Amino acid sequence: MKVLFISLGCDKNLVDSEHMSGLLSKAGYQFTDDEEEADIIIINSCCFINDAKEESIETIFDMARYKEDGHCQALVLAGCLAQRYIDEIEEEIPEIDICIGTTAIDSIVEALDSFFEKKEKIKKLKQIDYLAGADAPRNLSSISSYAYLKIAEGCDKHCTYCIIPKIRGNYRSVPMEKLLKEAEELARKGIRELVLVAQETTVYGKDLYGEKTLHILLKKLAAIPDIRWIRILYCYPEEIYGELIDVMAEEQKICHYLDIPIQHASDLILKRMGRKTTNAEIRKQIAALRRRIPDIVLRTTLITGFPGETQKDHEEILQFVEEMKFERLGVFTYSPEENTPAAEMDHQIPEDIKTARRNEIMELQQNIVFHKAGQLLGKTFLTMIEGKISGENAYIGRTYRDTPGVDSNIFVMTNEELMTGDFVRVTVTGTNDYDLIGELCQEENR
Repeated sequence: MKVLFISLGCDKNLVDSEHMSGLLSKAGYQFTDDEEEADIIIINSCCFINDAKEESIETIFDMARYKEDGHCQALVLAGCLAQRYIDEIEEEIPEIDICIGTTAIDSIVEALDSFFEKKEKIKKLKQIDYLAGADAPRNLSSISSYAYLKIAEGCDKHCTYCIIPKIRGNYRSVPMEKLLKEAEELARKGIRELVLVAQETTVYGKDLYGEKTLHILLKKLAAIPDIRWIRILYCYPEEIYGELIDVMAEEQKICHYLDIPIQHASDLILKRMGRKTTNAEIRKQIAALRRRIPDIVLRTTLITGFPGETQKDHEEILQFVEEMKFERLGVFTYSPEENTPAAEMDHQIPEDIKTARRNEIMELQQNIVFHKAGQLLGKTFLTMIEGKISGENAYIGRTYRDTPGVDSNIFVMTNEELMTGDFVRVTVTGTNDYDLIGELCQEENR
């Protein structure tokens, strides 16, 4: 039988999809990209914010028609939407044949076998703190030289705007030996860059080993010969610690890049969000990182229009962004999520004000990014090639400064033939909005 996979939402969801795909492949299922010829359609859903929820529901109805217009015999909903609304889905979306929650992804084969045997709807949930997928085989979803390595599941922070702990449970680290085995297998498949992800990476190991051990994991991953880059995402600023900064500074394979989601700069709003840090503490952490690792690239995300946010709070964000000069920054308007404390708070902000404030922050950040890009002219960077531009003597690449699928690219102009996964040295010769343009150095390093 042929399976079509649709993975929505975050990179952590993508890893879950790849583990489900690996289990199905091992069980003898085949895969297709054609909705009309798929016997089974699996949607790995997201419901983190309203837009994601709507996208998931729209995708369900788009795919449901292939039960009439195609070969689809089983429509499967997996992931966050299934976990959060499993009973409502059974009642309101009868087109769904199988629901698999976030903690039951390793039951995908069993669920399909049971459905085709009994011809009745299947629901699969496990205890919310079960660690699913850690032992599952994995099929990479695209031909690339990077892959995500999900080092933990769930979250203990319970920010007032976030539903994740209720969907994915408390924080559970994947045992280090399993991560090393998975990373070695990824390296054998040609992966050259590991992108470490979790709801929060910085507290990795605390639940298993009694203390933060991300720095130990990084050292062991760096010892895998064919891995060239290791990138760390989703580091809460209050949890970044000395040994982690030291290993980043000392180990050449670890990219000098951190994603630090701070969400706001006003102490009042940070407190209402349930965040465990302050403006002054964030500034101190950023200063420490830049002092120890001068060429570090920092990415952050902000939420604008949080309940109770005043114009003064907004101006505090603007001042903070202007002074910190983040290399990468994204802004989201606050989305009230049912069953979260923030959704019930007084002083909800109108959508037009949220949007106007977001646009003002992004306009400021654009000027910062363009100025920083101009300062890179003439500098040379090790660059990973990710593909060729059709019909041109130009390749798409990334430097350590850019996370795949999120940040910018560098367009490498050369007559030489390069391959995806090659590492070459490139000198920056120009800019194109957020992207860079460069030329291959003579002293290239593949």
